[in-house]
Amino acid sequence: MKILQSTIHDSLSHIVLLFAVVVPLSLPTWSYGDDTLVVYSGRAERLIQPAIEAFQAESGIHVQMLTADSTALINRLRMEGERTPADVLITNDAGTLERARELQLLQPATVSDLEKTIPSRFRAPDNSWIGLSGRVWVVVYNTTMTRPGAISSILDLAGPQWKGKIAIPSAGSVYLQTGVSVIRALQGDEITTRFLRGLKENAGAFVYGKNRQIVAAVARGEVAAGLVNHYYINRHLAKHPDAPIAPLLTDQGDQGMGVVLNAAGAGITAHTKHLAQAQALIRFLISPKGQQTFADVNKEYPLNPHVTAAPELLPLQSFQVASVPLSRLAQLRDPTMTVIEDVGLR
Repeated sequence: MKILQSTIHDSLSHIVLLFAVVVPLSLPTWSYGDDTLVVYSGRAERLIQPAIEAFQAESGIHVQMLTADSTALINRLRMEGERTPADVLITNDAGTLERARELQLLQPATVSDLEKTIPSRFRAPDNSWIGLSGRVWVVVYNTTMTRPGAISSILDLAGPQWKGKIAIPSAGSVYLQTGVSVIRALQGDEITTRFLRGLKENAGAFVYGKNRQIVAAVARGEVAAGLVNHYYINRHLAKHPDAPIAPLLTDQGDQGMGVVLNAAGAGITAHTKHLAQAQALIRFLISPKGQQTFADVNKEYPLNPHVTAAPELLPLQSFQVASVPLSRLAQLRDPTMTVIEDVGLR
């Protein structure tokens, strides 16, 4: 069986900052040279640094990154306005990028062959942000404790037979928020609320802020299954090849809504002082060489259809993905947070 394979997550308080008000931030102040391309990155450095280093080596353009929570970076861009040193914004969630576009913090990218390189479903309508790599929300299960046939839909995890047997992300996880947003869009509030109440009841104390904690709990047999991004399973198996875990793609077939797919991506800031260099970075990140870095190092799905995913991953075209456009995630986030808070997920 083929195995599916960063993590920065937004707390509830950060979500409030992004979608409501802006308050002073305590991010570090950096000094940038006039010839330096500045990247604000909401991705963990280990997940984006290999691609940045490859770009520097190929282009000769020096890049300096400020890595922080994606929401804090967007708030910083709003406060800095035209004075921002940032040229490119990278985040781990398409919904966050779409919010940055709505706040007019990004500008449309003019990159040659963009339409042929990244499919339109992984880009903003005006190309203000561009998807770089994809991750699928899957069920990780303990192969000694459950059968894959026991779970056909992600909604099954809310059933009473799973009480005390599952681990879930915390309410502040952008991946949970994205997943719930997609379910709401396709199934409506009533089914979504019932699903969340079931998750809360069944998970009990097994609520984690990081995907790797969920995978580890399943591998130890503390729970039978959990909800994670696919590549955390591969990352755990690379260190512990005998761990009794495997991924499960849910909601397939004629009646299935498809799995939730989100994308990390990038956009050129509205007030960049290095437009040509910023465009060069975007061009490299969507090129076969840049995309291969995400595939090989991170075990994420390259979004350039001409680049092959890591061999341990099922091809992206081989399974059904939920039909909710990534560009809707920002619009869906606020009402989704209301549902999550009403249920009382922590």
